[in-house]
Amino acid sequence: MSDNNVNENTETMADALKSVTTVKIGDTVKADVLAVEDKQLIVGIEGTGVEGVVPIKELSTQPIDDIHDVAKVGDKLDLVVLSTVDKDKENGQFLLSKRRLEAQKVWKEIQAKYEAGETITAPVTSVVKGGLVVNAGVRGFVPASMVEDHFVEDLNQYKGKELEFKIIEIELSENRLILSHRAIVEASKAEARKEIFAKIQPGDVVEGKVARLTNFGAFVDLGGVDGLVHVSEISFDHVDKPSDVLKVGQEIKVKVLNVDPDRNRISLSIKATLPQPWDSIEEKAPAGSVLTGTVKRLTTFGAFVEVFPGVEGLVHISQISHEHVATPADVLKEGQEVKVKVLSVDPDAHRLALSIKALQDRPAGASEAPEHEGGNNNGNNERRRSSRPRRGNDRHQSTSIPAEYQQDDSGFSLGDILGDALKDAAKGKNDDQDDNK
Repeated sequence: MSDNNVNENTETMADALKSVTTVKIGDTVKADVLAVEDKQLIVGIEGTGVEGVVPIKELSTQPIDDIHDVAKVGDKLDLVVLSTVDKDKENGQFLLSKRRLEAQKVWKEIQAKYEAGETITAPVTSVVKGGLVVNAGVRGFVPASMVEDHFVEDLNQYKGKELEFKIIEIELSENRLILSHRAIVEASKAEARKEIFAKIQPGDVVEGKVARLTNFGAFVDLGGVDGLVHVSEISFDHVDKPSDVLKVGQEIKVKVLNVDPDRNRISLSIKATLPQPWDSIEEKAPAGSVLTGTVKRLTTFGAFVEVFPGVEGLVHISQISHEHVATPADVLKEGQEVKVKVLSVDPDAHRLALSIKALQDRPAGASEAPEHEGGNNNGNNERRRSSRPRRGNDRHQSTSIPAEYQQDDSGFSLGDILGDALKDAAKGKNDDQDDNK
């Protein structure tokens, strides 16, 4: 062999040795897939003459069912060197990862979004103690208090759902990513609240969806803002619990009662959208008809009986029985079911005069009294005046009735309420006058 050939071979080997790159942990390298096994890839690291392995769990940030779906012989991969597998083997063999290289890129992207104030969208992969785990390319955690703007009893309903999140905290050195869906909900509601409060007015009838039920009422979603239907505004019938008549997700029609932008409150009513109880009352309860009702309230002057949901009529004390009744509580009790006869109807004043004794047999020897006694809704000027109880020598002195006692809350006048008492007072006065003659 000539000296020239020796020199050329020496130079070629030297060049080859120079071209071999030393592999160090943490390096990013390119590698060719040499073999695909069940749980790992065998790769050749370009420019080094050494081989490495890529476990299936290090191939992707997403779960892999079949390794053949993500790699095949001849593929070129960008990988990061994690560690040495076998230090005693010639040239060494390295553990490499594609997943962690992808994760590094994801962390950089998330960091950029965090600094720009942008949000991310990711699926919820599991529910753990204290919150949710999401896959944002890297593992993210959502504390339970940051899931919604209200308490959520069962977080499992979010598993598998893709949600939008605000980045609350990011720590690359610890691979910590804290996210909040609550911030997204609150921001969305704040924007919707501005729009709704700008256009909604008391008296409006709108559609909504039952969002939450409590013991005191139902919160209705009006399109980003919740309004409250108090339990008393659900129905004209008595409602013990909102859940007895409503369910979450139910679409309903409500009337706006009050709007308070400063306190972010909207008061709603369901029953205000329903046919009013006193509508067509003359057809439902004509004078002379017999109805079944429930005693709702007892007073000294009579009993208020509900004959239809939201419709109460007065049974004056004089219309309870043919026998003398000292007080209605002596013969009736609240919640008792009774049959009543309608004596008169005044739909404009929402007044219904009822009688129990009109449906009872009159005892032998008892004088017949007119049915409208004590229940006349028309009233007159004389029956709107009263006399002060007689005391000593001033028993003939009269006094005017204070304005607040001129009419009961039910719409019945004082004359209607006092009934025979006024007649007895008048009779006593006439008897005194006869005695003085």
